[in-house]
Amino acid sequence: MQTAERVSQTDASDNYVFQRSLLAYHYAAGIVSGNVLEIGTGSGYGVEIISPKAKVFITVDKQEPPIDTSIYQNVEFNCVTVPPLSMFEPNSFDYVIMFQVIEHIKNDFLMLEEIHRVLKPGGRLIISTPNKKMSITRNPWHIREYTVAGFKNFLGGFFQIENAEGVFGKKNVMAYYEKNKHSVEKFKRFDIFKMEKWLPRQLLCIPYDILNRRNRQKLLEDNQKLTEGIKMSDYYVAAADDTCFDLLFTAVKEA
Repeated sequence: MQTAERVSQTDASDNYVFQRSLLAYHYAAGIVSGNVLEIGTGSGYGVEIISPKAKVFITVDKQEPPIDTSIYQNVEFNCVTVPPLSMFEPNSFDYVIMFQVIEHIKNDFLMLEEIHRVLKPGGRLIISTPNKKMSITRNPWHIREYTVAGFKNFLGGFFQIENAEGVFGKKNVMAYYEKNKHSVEKFKRFDIFKMEKWLPRQLLCIPYDILNRRNRQKLLEDNQKLTEGIKMSDYYVAAADDTCFDLLFTAVKEA
């Protein structure tokens, strides 16, 4: 089963999430240069967006992406579990990008500490994570989720925050969100013992993923035009608040 946590660019039911994820890469592509590290390559769709902007683009993930990274002359892929980032020397990178990953990391403080170590003085971290305030239900794959204020405090312990922004949706995105919310609430009616709230997340991951995948497929079947019609341009970046879907921050390692 293709877990819903790894967004596919080929599954139309993922389009709502995929287009939002795509925006983060294009946002970063307008900023990055030099030596760039990506933590969490996922299915690899960001490689072709970032690699032309980098002198060297190194990516890491615990699973190999389903793409051939060797076709890019300046791209190196590493199959590792992080943190730490022990394969990299201090002050190695001009930029680190990490999209929709930090919420999965058990020791998020060590992750930031390691990113700080491998960034050059004046280097930047571009990072995204779901906004807890917009989560429809508990996601057991996420060890934690962050609010705007909480994420500012977290990042601010290691970096100087340059931009505290978020990813927002336009009219058709919000229409899909409301349909998704209604559909999830229908599923939750069967959870009469409220297991979603108290079941250990390790036990909840697989049933959650099955239901999440089924929910996306059902939304596609019932709302094909809306689901497939969402484009990257239907999302936009603005100052983060409680109504953004993702937090998208840029933070600087002080020189």
